[in-house]
Amino acid sequence: MGYVDVAGAGFVLPDGRELFADVSFRVGEGAKVALVGPNGAGKTTLMRMVAGDIPMQSGTVARVGGLGVMRQFIGMIGDDRTLEDLALSLVAPPLRDAGSTLAGATAALDETEKSQIAYANALATWGEVGGYDAEVVFDTVAVAILGKSWEETKDRVVRTLSGGEQKRFALDLLLRGNDEVLLLDEPDNFLDVPAKRWLEQRIRESSKAILFVSHDRELLAQTADRVVAVEGGGAWTHPGNFASWHEARMNRHERMEELRRRWDEEHEKIRELVFMLKNKAAYNDGLASRYQAAQTRLRKFEEAGPPPLPPKEQSVRMNLRGGRTGKRSVICQQVELENLTFPFDLEIWYGDRVAVLGANGSGKSHFLRLLAAGGTEPDLEHQPVDGAPLAHVKHNGVARLGARVRPGHFSQTHDRPELVEKTLIEILWRGDEHRSGVDRAGAMKALSRYELGAQGDQRFGTLSGGQQARFLVLLLELSGATLLLLDEPTDNLDLASAEALEEGLKAFDGTVIAVTHDRWFTRSFDRFVLFRADNEVVEVPEPVWDVR
Repeated sequence: MGYVDVAGAGFVLPDGRELFADVSFRVGEGAKVALVGPNGAGKTTLMRMVAGDIPMQSGTVARVGGLGVMRQFIGMIGDDRTLEDLALSLVAPPLRDAGSTLAGATAALDETEKSQIAYANALATWGEVGGYDAEVVFDTVAVAILGKSWEETKDRVVRTLSGGEQKRFALDLLLRGNDEVLLLDEPDNFLDVPAKRWLEQRIRESSKAILFVSHDRELLAQTADRVVAVEGGGAWTHPGNFASWHEARMNRHERMEELRRRWDEEHEKIRELVFMLKNKAAYNDGLASRYQAAQTRLRKFEEAGPPPLPPKEQSVRMNLRGGRTGKRSVICQQVELENLTFPFDLEIWYGDRVAVLGANGSGKSHFLRLLAAGGTEPDLEHQPVDGAPLAHVKHNGVARLGARVRPGHFSQTHDRPELVEKTLIEILWRGDEHRSGVDRAGAMKALSRYELGAQGDQRFGTLSGGQQARFLVLLLELSGATLLLLDEPTDNLDLASAEALEEGLKAFDGTVIAVTHDRWFTRSFDRFVLFRADNEVVEVPEPVWDVR
């Protein structure tokens, strides 16, 4: 069995700001521990430190047992890894190295004796480290998730799979693997509701020690037996489950406020005593020693410092404006996504809030990208949207946007390669396709409303997933879009940010179409379009999670 001990961990950002300090917690044998906290508090950084991806700046991490790691994003745009590459990245280092050597020897194999010997040696090593047993697991997972054998799927490029297929493949492989400790960063992102229920069951049944980050409250309630909250530049551990964590957090904050109030009162009493003795000692030499003792007491009291205040609650204020458009925002006539849907008709009116539901891989994201590209004109077949092509899905029929409808697209994978190396201020101040002529003060004001003021000079690519999501919503706000096309917008948002988004959408003067598997978020919509398992696309009166 394996476990992880983190003691006194601290991390300072490149700009000198302290992200967190003196973080200590334990993931015991078989424990299921959730890392929760605001976006940007340092959850992913902590996970990377435990995984050994980045060095410990202070403190220590002790790991016992094999370590399996799943990162927040798997198959990003521009990532040409195959499914075999992904599988090898998730196994133990000796097996990973042997697999890479075998792949290289296979690619170099020709008629020469040297290449044949190298191939034979690589094949022998692969067998010695358990490669053939691993291939059995790879095949089992490929059939379970993709419905095809390992030989049929291993050369497939990862990014051609849906986000849910990528996550389920990685999760199933890790949960079936030999590693005793798993680190899972946002494992439920991109999963549909049946897949989330599958994940909840698999985590509960697993004997592995699992440390995971999630913002899905239902998954947290179903799986976590301990909660580590990262907030306010530190962390604390709640020994109970997530259902009791909110009350524990409230009680903790009340105790912190009470201790601070008492410290302030005691501080004021000592200061008043010093002031009184100072005045009296000026006329009475016999009080000089008492005055000096009081000064020493005050100095030591202040050097010890006050107890910390509760972490500041987030205040994200999204000002999604939109604008008046024609009565019909979207008109679909016999639209068909080849091999994904049968032809369907759909009319979406100005002001509608439409939730697009269905299983992963059913065509929902392709549908949103199609609308983001402006419709189904022939020259849009391979036109990129937010840096991503339409994934070569052919479409038939007619999809049109109404008068004065300006689409704004939020991508599920945050795939904006043109932003990765730019700071947030550079993107807003110097202008991009969304906004030009914004001065620095205006840019900082907008960032502050999204709790991103401190990240103004930070590169987009270094932000946490939740911070990236908030910034991309800000770009939508500044774009003047009147039709918001949101692909899983709450996946990486913490609770406060998700609630702010919901409030912002209520005030938005326009039309919203959102692909979502967030059961809580879906309740804020008034129309529901279901991509069914039988390829039919139908409107349903209420949310449906069983796509059959």
